[in-house]
Amino acid sequence: MIRIGVYGGSYNPPHTGHVLAAAELVRELKLDRLLIVPAATPPHKTLPAGSPSPEERLSMCEAAFAGIPQAELCDLEIRRPGKSYTVDTLTTLREQYPADELYLIMGTDMLLSFRTWREPERIAKLAKLAVMHRTKDAELWEEVCREADSLKREMQADILTVDNRCISVSSTVVRRLLALGAPWCLEPAVEAMIRQNGWYLCGAELKGLPYDRLREVSLELHDEKRRPHVIGTAETAVKLAELWGADPEAARRAGILHDITKALGKNEQLHLCEKYAMMLTQRQRENPKLLHAKTGAVVAREIFGESEAVVSAIRWHTTGKPGMTTLEKIIYIADYMEPNRSFPGVELLRELVWKDLDAAVYQGIARTVQHLREKGKLVDNNSLEALAYYQNLTERSQPK
Repeated sequence: MIRIGVYGGSYNPPHTGHVLAAAELVRELKLDRLLIVPAATPPHKTLPAGSPSPEERLSMCEAAFAGIPQAELCDLEIRRPGKSYTVDTLTTLREQYPADELYLIMGTDMLLSFRTWREPERIAKLAKLAVMHRTKDAELWEEVCREADSLKREMQADILTVDNRCISVSSTVVRRLLALGAPWCLEPAVEAMIRQNGWYLCGAELKGLPYDRLREVSLELHDEKRRPHVIGTAETAVKLAELWGADPEAARRAGILHDITKALGKNEQLHLCEKYAMMLTQRQRENPKLLHAKTGAVVAREIFGESEAVVSAIRWHTTGKPGMTTLEKIIYIADYMEPNRSFPGVELLRELVWKDLDAAVYQGIARTVQHLREKGKLVDNNSLEALAYYQNLTERSQPK
């Protein structure tokens, strides 16, 4: 009898997090074989448009896991038509290996959703469940252990929790960074395949795109929940530009790109800064929420080829600064009060911006500074300088 791990996934693309997990599983579970099973059509999510074919993802897996002797490619789900249900895969594997121990490998998120899978009770009878860390989050792991205990009682499932090392990264983040010109967490052979084939917009010519295509590409790089905000900012910016004499097309492009790197975490933001040789203060390194404006501006210039006016508007849309251009003020305030925003006082701000742009900017900066101070957070020096500048400007414009 041998021990066989079944490690499925979309692998779109396979990254170093997958590879480290595979090596850890072989060691921790003492596996004789580890089957790498790319899904043809995952039942729980839709693959992004333009993804490599199942066969191409299989080829990437071959390159990614080449350094693990126990790892073997399994094209079972790719050859089977329809959605790639785990219960069907395990049924076939159990027929092929009737006397061997099968371990179904899953991450924390997969165990927590296990009850929603097709025929989970049957899956629990076909294989042992081996749950691994995807990120070192103590509270999440406690929740996983509680759920594992519950499944053991309810389904008589045989569940092992694996105390593995891990790299906190996802294929979604890897795809975004490839499009942004900063490959991340990929085996060299896999990165070479991606570059050669131009997958995930890697190496694509994205400069000077017509607006409709720019909008399409940029929205794909956002989390779905943020897309309405980005669209709202772009549409609001156009209206304000028409009122206050800025270039509506520049406002539209800055609006749709202003949060282009917002979906990236701290480590990925720092990776972008290193890629583009950006100098950072210690405060910026410690406060990653400030970084997306800087990295977004660089991406707008280097990847999308936007004008300096657009780049600068993106750069200052979070902190503001003294003496902003009209376009910079428009993007700052459009981001703050677009129609999807909801907070006390936003309606008054929306009324004010059509009458006095500088006064609206001042109110936006003042509210932000007050909110950060109430939360006990550091306020960026640019914001403090902008607050004093626009307060003075607003006071001088008031009738005596």
